[in-house]
Order: sequence, then C-alpha cells, then structure tokens
Amino acid sequence: MKIQTIKEADLSNKKVLLRADLNVPTKDGKVTDTTRIEAVKPTVDFLLKNNAQVIICSHFGRPKGEKKDELSLKHILPTIEEILEYEVQFIDDCIDIEVPDAPISLLENTRFHKEEKENDADFAQKLASHADIFVMDAFGAAHRAHASTEGVTNHLPSYAGLLLESEINSMAPLLDSKQIEKPLTLIIGGAKIDTKIGILNNFLDKADNIIIGGALANTFLLAQGHDVGKSLVEEDQVETAQEILMKASETGCTILLPKDVIVADEISKEATAIDIPIEDVELDMMILDIGKNTMESYVELIQNSKTIVMNGPLGLYEFPQFEAGTYVILEALAASNSTTIVGGGDSVDALNKFNIPHKKFTHISTGGGAMIEFLEGKQLPAIAPLIKS
Repeated sequence: MKIQTIKEADLSNKKVLLRADLNVPTKDGKVTDTTRIEAVKPTVDFLLKNNAQVIICSHFGRPKGEKKDELSLKHILPTIEEILEYEVQFIDDCIDIEVPDAPISLLENTRFHKEEKENDADFAQKLASHADIFVMDAFGAAHRAHASTEGVTNHLPSYAGLLLESEINSMAPLLDSKQIEKPLTLIIGGAKIDTKIGILNNFLDKADNIIIGGALANTFLLAQGHDVGKSLVEEDQVETAQEILMKASETGCTILLPKDVIVADEISKEATAIDIPIEDVELDMMILDIGKNTMESYVELIQNSKTIVMNGPLGLYEFPQFEAGTYVILEALAASNSTTIVGGGDSVDALNKFNIPHKKFTHISTGGGAMIEFLEGKQLPAIAPLIKS
C-alpha cells in the first residue's frame, strides 16, 4: 500500500490542517495516558521544521453534537503544550473562526457539531477553509468517514502524517502471507465476538496460531461444551464460535483456549481468586483470567514465534487478582526478539499500568477499532483518499 505522505508535500509557508487523535483518557480533569499526544509530536515537529503553520483539529469524548464544557479540548491544552514543547493557541470553535498567525493552533472539539459525524460536506468545507493542505495523522479515527477525517480530503491536497505512515507500514505486511515472517501468532482478547469476527476469519489462513483470551474465550469454551459458570459469555454467538473453530481445523490454524483459569465468585478487590482446570468450572464461578499452566504454554508459543500480534487483554487486568495473564504475556512479547505489534486501548493501558516500555515492541498501534478493521483487510475511509493510484 503506497500512500501520499508529508515527506512529498511542499509545506513551506503553508497552513496545514492536522487531524490528530487527542481523544485521550482523563480523570479529574487530568490526562492519564499521553500516548496519543506523544505519537503525533514527530509529525508536528516535521511540519514546523518545514516552515508550515500547524492547525490541529480533533474530537474528544462523545458530546453527541452538543457543546459540553467538560469535553472541551482546552482542558488538555496544558498537557499538549508540555509534550509538544510549544505554546499552542486555543480557539474556542472549529468553524466560522479566524485562525491566528501562530506556529500551532488548536481548534475546539470537532464533535461539538453534529455535522462532524454526519460527514457534512459544508462542515468539511468550512474546516478545510482554514488551510492550504490537510494532513491525516489520527489512525485511531481512520475507520470513521467523518468530516475531519475523510470529508476534508475532498477540498484540500491531502497527505498522511508520520504516525499514520508508521501504522500502515507496520501492519500492511500482515495482510500478505508472503510478507509475514512465520510462525505468526495472533493474540485476541476482549469481550465481544462481533468486533473480532473479521480479523479472526481473515487470519485463519495466515496465522499459524491464534490465542483467544479475555471474555471472548468464554464463548469459545462454551462452544466446545465446557461449563463456564456465570462468566461473561455471548450465548447467541456460540454458533459463530463453532464455525470459526471448524474453519481453523480446515486451514491448519491452531486456536488455543485456556486449559486452566483464574476464577472468583465476585468481581472486587476483595475477591478470592483460585486457579482451576477449565473442566472444574461450575455454578457461580466467573472466569476472569488465564491460569498458570496456560500462561506457561502461551509464553513458550510466543518464544517460538517470529511474528506476534496482540489486540486486547487476556483477563480482567484492572484487578490485581486477575492481571497476571495479561502481564505475563506482555512481558513475553517485550522480551521477544521477534516482530511484536500491540494495539487496542486496553492493551496500551495495560502496558502503562505494568510500566512496560513501549520501545520494547516493534510497533504500538494507537488505534483499537481502526487496527482491527485494517487487519480485517477493510479499506479505511480516511486512508483511501491518500492511496497513490
């Protein structure tokens, strides 16, 4: 996949509308994870170095087309300035405003306008009117055809930023079996099958092994006839899970599910957790993590793989009793000399919780849903206009 990047653009003395992903987690008004802001800094630095004026736009939270002060980007402005190491001029709207003649400006939350998610052409044109060039660098929003991601490409010369280029260069080879260094192991966690069906089906003939964890594994265990007690499970997706297991046997892909699990009868910091074989799960037990024997077998598999892709945690890592599976697997990936790609908001959150350096991985994706859809083989609407013909 060849895309137009800012390295090919004439940026000197140009106003650049930069679509970043500043939808960062916050608590009590403070940013708790700066990964996405840090990820866009190289693009901002490149634009400034090439004498461009940078006008940043982004969404933040889910204001549903209404102006809500608690979801104003002004609240994260100090963190943005600290990471970018520049003063940033904040503008209290994103359309029908004058952009100051400053090195970096930040427009207000694009989703304060319902026309953003509707990909309204007039709204997109108003956004585009601020600039001479559009740079898309919000991979986490690339699977959305919104005015600030896809709509503006109809009005301005458009290029990929350094972050978006890195995301594509890291993951595009995974879509071509000939470019994958094998054995390839795919690790898929999370809760819902419907968000992961596409990637599972797309990799049944590419991956040597697929590890399924998290609540997602419960549905597959149920599909195999296991009792999962009162674990979170999607009973209406059991047939889908059975179909995936059947296809895997036909393609020669090995699907791995937990052989032992960590269970408890409640989800709390006081819960008593025990490690038992999957065959012993019953009654009020809830499966909340993978067991020690399963961890050891997964680590051995990772050590014998050349490419490992992980999206989603393997347990309820937010609680200390149920964090070991996710921690052990991430540590195994960090210690590996193979190609390691990790994505998804919970996966990155777990990395930060466990203080595992991002630099130990080949690539950390800033997209959750976008990563999944990209690896499904879908053409993402905000990337399609950037592809070279």
